[in-house]
Amino acid sequence: MNKILVIANWKMNPQTLKDAQELLGAVDRGMRGIKNVQVVLCPPFPWLSVASCELSVVKLGAQNCFYEQKGAYTGEVSPAMLKDIGCEYVIVGHSERKKYFGENNEIINKKVKSALGAGLKVILCIGEDARDSFDSRGRWTHELDIKIKEQLIEALRDVKKSALANIVVVYEPVWAIGTGNPATPDDILSAKIFVRKILSDLYTRKEAD
Repeated sequence: MNKILVIANWKMNPQTLKDAQELLGAVDRGMRGIKNVQVVLCPPFPWLSVASCELSVVKLGAQNCFYEQKGAYTGEVSPAMLKDIGCEYVIVGHSERKKYFGENNEIINKKVKSALGAGLKVILCIGEDARDSFDSRGRWTHELDIKIKEQLIEALRDVKKSALANIVVVYEPVWAIGTGNPATPDDILSAKIFVRKILSDLYTRKEAD
C-alpha cells in the first residue's frame, strides 16, 4: 500500500444523526487535497447509508458483519448488504467482539472469507489477551503472545494468497487498554515484524509485504 492507512472506528458513537453528519462532513472536507493518507471511517450501522452519501475522498467501512450472505438471522448484517450501500472495508475480529460477544477464531475465519467473497476489504484485528501479558507483579512481559500466531493462522485458514491484497492486518495491543501501560513504537514494530514472519511462512514474503 502506497498510502498511510488511518482507520477510525466510531464504535457506538455519535448518538444522533445530526452529529454523525457533521462529523462525516468535517472529516471528509479536512482530507481533501491530502495525497499520502487514506482515511477509512467506520460508523455504527445506522449511519452507514448517510455516510455513503456524505463522503467523497474518505473511504467507508463497517464495524462488523455476519458470515452468511442472507437468511433468517435476526439482527445481523451481511457483507453483501454492506457492499451494496457503499462500504469498501469491514472490521473483523475486533477485541471487543471477542470480549463481549464471544467471537472465536472459527467465527472470525468465516467472516473473513464471507467479506472477501462479497468484495469487501477486510480489516483483520489481532492481539494478545491482557490477562496473559503480565507477570505476577503486574509488569508487562514484553513478549508477543502465541495467541497472535494462532489468531492469524486460524483467521486466514483456506484464504488464498490472491486475497491477501484485500486484507489489512491490524495489531491491537489489548494488554495496553485501560492498564496504564501504553504501547510504544518499538512494541508496534515488534508486532509488525512478528506478523510479517507468520504471513511469510503461510504464504510468501511478497504477499506478506
